[in-house]
Amino acid sequence: MSKFTVEERNLICIYSAGTRMDLLSELAEMKTHLGKDETELLELTQSVIDKITAMNDGEFDSITAEMIADFGG
Repeated sequence: MSKFTVEERNLICIYSAGTRMDLLSELAEMKTHLGKDETELLELTQSVIDKITAMNDGEFDSITAEMIADFGG
């Protein structure tokens, strides 16, 4: 799961709504509420959006399953 930094994984866990498309939607919505001075969070969010967009649903399901296993274990 080295594709994502710890910060990116945290953001995914916070905003994950179950599916890849739902996560992308949640992140896009969250970005609309950030101020221009929140550049670090904007960049982090865009990085996650870019990486998730480049995945297919199977890849996304794999990484989220790994995150759940890491959390539980």
